[in-house]
Amino acid sequence: MTRSQTLPEQLRLLFLGLLSTLVCTALATANDRSKPNIILVFADDLGWKDVGYNGTDFYQTPRIDALAKEGMVFHQAFAAAGNCAPSRACLLSGTYTPRHHVYAVGSTDRGPKKSQRLIPIPNRSGLAKDNVTLADALKAEGYATGIFGKWHLDGPDGAKPADQGFGVVFDSQKGDPNKALDRADDPKGIFSITSEAGKFMEASHAKNQPFFAYVSHHAIHTALEARPSTIEKFKAAKPGSQHNNVKYAACLYDLDVGVGKLLDKLQALGIAENTLVVLTSDNGGTQQSSQEPLRGNKGGYYEGGIREPFIAHWPGVIKSSTECQVPVISVDLFPTFLAAAGAKAPDGKLLDGENLMPLFNQTGPLKRQSIFWHFPGYLDGPVIRGRDEDIRLGFRTRPVSVIRRGDWKLHLFHEEWQLDGGREKAVASGAIELYDMVNDPGEHKNLASSEPAARDELLEDLLGWFRDSDALLPSQPNPAFDEDYAAQPGSRRKNRK
Repeated sequence: MTRSQTLPEQLRLLFLGLLSTLVCTALATANDRSKPNIILVFADDLGWKDVGYNGTDFYQTPRIDALAKEGMVFHQAFAAAGNCAPSRACLLSGTYTPRHHVYAVGSTDRGPKKSQRLIPIPNRSGLAKDNVTLADALKAEGYATGIFGKWHLDGPDGAKPADQGFGVVFDSQKGDPNKALDRADDPKGIFSITSEAGKFMEASHAKNQPFFAYVSHHAIHTALEARPSTIEKFKAAKPGSQHNNVKYAACLYDLDVGVGKLLDKLQALGIAENTLVVLTSDNGGTQQSSQEPLRGNKGGYYEGGIREPFIAHWPGVIKSSTECQVPVISVDLFPTFLAAAGAKAPDGKLLDGENLMPLFNQTGPLKRQSIFWHFPGYLDGPVIRGRDEDIRLGFRTRPVSVIRRGDWKLHLFHEEWQLDGGREKAVASGAIELYDMVNDPGEHKNLASSEPAARDELLEDLLGWFRDSDALLPSQPNPAFDEDYAAQPGSRRKNRK
């Protein structure tokens, strides 16, 4: 403004400047609001049969069930690994285990050595710092990023969440995350995790910034905890024929209450319509909770160890009360969340999953044919109806790779494959198990000998995936293996013959 300008001219210029500022602010806000907020509720050890909408006869999950009714339920949804750390590594990296080499918690050498026929492939304790995570990718797209709860990937080979894309980090559990907090008002840190996530959502919304909230609960992992009033509620309830563990039910119910509080916060902020919520878990339920009709539990690669509750909710995009039978897996969440944000994968970032948006909005099928699992080691502790039922031999799983293609699922067990004649004798040795997942979801009847066409098609696909992913298979015999010990009465190897 110059001295020669009149007052009306000054006012006009001031008005135009103010209008320009308002328009720019509105456009920026509209641009931010066009990107949905994203919430991932990631439970710990929540089994497929543990939720009400899947038919538990004792547990109660009313808020999770309501979310399922309001959104889309995926009935064939899977964790990318059978236990905590590798599942989380797959989720956050968007890649299968052969890419990052996090196969287990701590070690792949867990269980009696006298019963291990192979030397396992070594494990990495966490995601490498230079591995671009889902949080890194969303942060680069302008998202506020926060993790609330369990990380479990910061071993010597890994990094802290603050170094892998998370701007806000909160965990109510200090030290050993599997120990009891011994707080009657905040069992497993459920409510403090929920509260801090809510504060993060509110702060991000106030700044017109889209957010990614990774709400990573410790519940319902042992040690089981619940509010005293919730425990009394289930003590007074009628036990079910399948489920009757009072403390498990109470811990799960309190987790459900926490989920409800988080959803209530979305409504209170008025942002539920522009928020994609996904709820799932890292692996199947423990042996404290039968997953029948599914076989097995956490740590194994039968369905009870890897099939998960999976709900997606996004008003205006996902129709309420919809169901999907297409097999999906947790590595799909990385490309899905990027697609929801209108973003592409970072340069040079390889992703093994597929964008689920065509399933969310029911516009088309997925392109891929198969999904995979790879565990080249030993994990102690037999599971319900697992392959090793002898407690003395003690494995939830031995080295195994798995492929799901259409209605078929094939397990390739490395011990027999490597040491008992390879492909030529794969059926006779027990190296291959093949199941029809439509007619036999409980994996009772091995069809490897009676369905050669399906068996060979899946096997070829799996072997090709080994090559494409540089999957390492254990091949060296274990000198500590004791044939006589492993063949004693009750052992898996003797019973199979």
